[in-house]
Amino acid sequence: MKKVMLKTTLSLAVTLASTQIFASGFALNEQSISGMGTGFAGRSSSADDASTVFGNPAGMSRLKREQVTGGVAFIDAHTDISDASSRPNSGTNKGDMVPFMGVPMGYYVKPIDDQWAVGFGVYAPFGLVTDYENGFAGKYFGTKSEVKIVTFQPTVSYAFNDKVSIGFGPTINRIDGTLESNLSLSPNPLAPDGNVKIKGDDTALGYNIGIMVQATDSTRVGLTYHSKVKYKLDGDTKINYVGLAALRQSPNQKYDASLDITTPESVDFSVTHQLDSQWTLYAGSTWTRWSRLKEISVENSGVPAGLNPLFGTITEEQNWHDTWAHAIGASYQLNKQWVLRTGLSVDQSPTNNENRSPRIPTGDRTVFSLGAGWSPTDDLTIDLAYSYLKEESVKINDNNGAPRNQSYNAKYENWANGFGLGATYRF
Repeated sequence: MKKVMLKTTLSLAVTLASTQIFASGFALNEQSISGMGTGFAGRSSSADDASTVFGNPAGMSRLKREQVTGGVAFIDAHTDISDASSRPNSGTNKGDMVPFMGVPMGYYVKPIDDQWAVGFGVYAPFGLVTDYENGFAGKYFGTKSEVKIVTFQPTVSYAFNDKVSIGFGPTINRIDGTLESNLSLSPNPLAPDGNVKIKGDDTALGYNIGIMVQATDSTRVGLTYHSKVKYKLDGDTKINYVGLAALRQSPNQKYDASLDITTPESVDFSVTHQLDSQWTLYAGSTWTRWSRLKEISVENSGVPAGLNPLFGTITEEQNWHDTWAHAIGASYQLNKQWVLRTGLSVDQSPTNNENRSPRIPTGDRTVFSLGAGWSPTDDLTIDLAYSYLKEESVKINDNNGAPRNQSYNAKYENWANGFGLGATYRF
């Protein structure tokens, strides 16, 4: 029963994932508009602007002028649901549960001398908003989720010489989440539905560290490590359900809730090769330790003894696995003002067929990207980017077992458009 209840109440780590996100699991890739144009190939070796604070903090030593980089990525995601069946046999399957949204970012870098540089960044490494329609057929397995993680990263870099530099930045990470699902403890489709709403937040520390090496006059390599971050979300669980005798006197119950979750570490390795005065080639791979997400356990305190088997400790297996993402890209310096970019990336999904739910109906994905940078002056660059994401189709097979025997089965096909606009100003 404990496993059953989580699927109708909350799964914070699961709800972080969505087709709106251009990286596997619940990670966001959108921390750089210039990087978005090359499909994030060369992210840890390019150091084109101040967004290298995230991509590789060692790259700050390559920026010889004080500068500010900011931007926003807009994501328009779509889901086609087919072959759907549910128990009770009712409800809709419209599919487009992700609203049009924006992911902002901002960075600042100041060179101190030929060796030292300092800077900071504000960006979103994880997060989503999903909202299924009223009457969704899979409402007992997830209806609405809103999770935001914002990171502030003060950063320093040091160049040993003109070949090798390192960088380090502690991260201060704030997470906020609100999750909702329908609740019914009866297999009777005419039984009244209730609602479960969970809210929680926390602030936790992590770090990013990187090294960049100018291997030859035309080839640069970079390696970046983004640490894991351990959160302990504290908040409350609100239950509104008149079908339980223990709730009939006061159907609106509120309990203190806590959830431990760890966002995974990742390692990004990339190469930037300047082919000639016009062409630059990029390649990179990222490994993410999603296998940390084996299960999710929610603790609700103050639950009456009669309800404790349902709402006390709730656990659900996830059994995610580690993933690899690979990307290649190129840029072409058309003239002094314009640079054109393109990229192609492939990204594994950490989920498995047994544990996949409507909250995370994602599969392996392919992303094609285009971009451009326009520099009307030496001080200003405007970056534009577009990405098209297509996922392999996946199947959802969810069942919460006796006594309710509610189920949801469907085929999901996800795709998305991403649009990026950013600017860098050099002082």
